[in-house]
Amino acid sequence: SATGSKLTIGEIANKNADSVVEINTTVGSTGQGAGSGVIVKENGYIVTNYHVIDGATTIAVRLHNGKSYSANVVGYDAQTDIAVLKINASGLNAVTLGRSSKLVGSLGVVIGNPLGKLGGTVTSGIISSKDRKIELEGRTRTLIQTDASINEGNSGGALFNGSGELVGIVVAKGSGAGVEGL
Repeated sequence: SATGSKLTIGEIANKNADSVVEINTTVGSTGQGAGSGVIVKENGYIVTNYHVIDGATTIAVRLHNGKSYSANVVGYDAQTDIAVLKINASGLNAVTLGRSSKLVGSLGVVIGNPLGKLGGTVTSGIISSKDRKIELEGRTRTLIQTDASINEGNSGGALFNGSGELVGIVVAKGSGAGVEGL
């Protein structure tokens, strides 16, 4: 009740643990990458960031229960940094989509795969803005801002509201001298 949310952080994490996946990629013969993804359909559709799978020759998805699958890219939009993957599975735990209209000042819970090695990591914070304009890679993007801890490998992970509904996909982390929690 201290967060003003319908669910506790633990309840949000338990509700969605099986809906967030680890993604590992191979680029060429020697390059490797890692990120996170979110199951959006019980029949194996997963949303992640385009930059997580860009240039990948193989994409492996690991579920919270440890099962691994080869994934295919169904589609992507490099401009918004979103990609859709498909694995050959059914009966998966898909997220519930929420609305981002009333997020400012509320609880935000992030689940992802920081450092590409720590799948299922849960962090929390306050959502500070739902329309923060930030320049990334030469273009201005409008993003949700939270101070939940986000690290490399969280890209493509989930941002949940206090009801445990998906309200965002992790796409960027602000860093640099004097920057903390952006």
